[in-house]
Amino acid sequence: MSSSSVPGPAGAPDPHDPPAAAAVAGDSGPSPARRAVIAGLFGAALGGAGLLPGTAGAATPLRGTAVATGTGTAAPAGVSPAVITGAKVANLTGPAETGPFAAPWTDLGIPARCPDGSLLFVCGDTFDGSGVGGPDWRAPVGLRSSSSNLASVRIDGAVGGSHAVGLVPEGHAGGTTAIPSDVFTVGDTMYMHLMRGVIYQTDHSDFWRSTDNGQTWEYLCQWPGGQYGGQFQQKTYAVADDGYCYVLSTAFNRDVVSGLLLHRVPQTQLGTPAAYQPWGYANGAWAWGNAPTTITGARRWGEICFRAMGGKYAFSWLNMDVLSMRAQIFALPTSNLFTTPEQTTIVPTAPGLEIGNAVASPYGGFIFPGSTFADFHIAVSQWYDNQDYRVMHYRINGLDA
Repeated sequence: MSSSSVPGPAGAPDPHDPPAAAAVAGDSGPSPARRAVIAGLFGAALGGAGLLPGTAGAATPLRGTAVATGTGTAAPAGVSPAVITGAKVANLTGPAETGPFAAPWTDLGIPARCPDGSLLFVCGDTFDGSGVGGPDWRAPVGLRSSSSNLASVRIDGAVGGSHAVGLVPEGHAGGTTAIPSDVFTVGDTMYMHLMRGVIYQTDHSDFWRSTDNGQTWEYLCQWPGGQYGGQFQQKTYAVADDGYCYVLSTAFNRDVVSGLLLHRVPQTQLGTPAAYQPWGYANGAWAWGNAPTTITGARRWGEICFRAMGGKYAFSWLNMDVLSMRAQIFALPTSNLFTTPEQTTIVPTAPGLEIGNAVASPYGGFIFPGSTFADFHIAVSQWYDNQDYRVMHYRINGLDA
């Protein structure tokens, strides 16, 4: 995959009808709107009343709410999501688990193996006190498990010790925040990608590195929020064994239909924006260096996670219509995702009816380091009221590689 031009996948559309550089408005069905929830919690200081435009007098569903209606953009034609099984292993965060680190209320929890072998969970909006919207708003924070054994993961530390600290400067002025979309390790260096601005109104994304197991972070670079029509806001990185990282990206807004773009970047140039080379279709062929075109059907994306594992690649994401978490397994970063089967890993349900892989208000879906296709573990977030806001550990059974 080091050549500048690679044959396109057999059967891939020619040349991808969805626009390559502009996200387009989604359907009008209800969807999670976290910016509205945060605005409602913090009031006028965040410039909102907790309602989405065009929904005056109707409360907006919470982030992750198990509601997804309208025509929208479901699975690509001919691809039927397969339903598999799973079970909750444990809560990773909550008053009992992470209250001792002043982080009882937090989400996302992107897991990365540190160079010293421990796990770091990078979390999003984090609060102390009695619930979401409580005092001491921080984002992102780093929570630790001294064990990376998937059978014994538990949070037993934090960056900052007994008070989890914000990993980067973020004062939340005007309601801005710093939402992590990925954290990963290359050799003895950890990298973190953040989306900055008011939630779902990404001003820019920026990139950081750590050489001390995530204890301190150094700023590297940033990208404008409008690059590729916003479809380069949310990024996730697969660390390959060929010297590259392969990067999938979407718009960071669940109310917007976005393509899925692919780039590659040498692992030695991760902090150099000009080194990110797009994969695209032009003049009858796929090639690195063409303008990026979506590599699968455009849709409303939630969180995304891309990993090299088991000699293949795993892609996990929150699908907004129909609401579910899904995964695809494929041989190469340039494989045809239009025809790769989508496997449903988490399905939505109502609070109190959770069993197996049915989760009330699910989002996230970040793959644990050490997962295999036969023993697949993901971090699943949940939020449906101000005290049901947490990160959970799920094991997925029967994933077809």
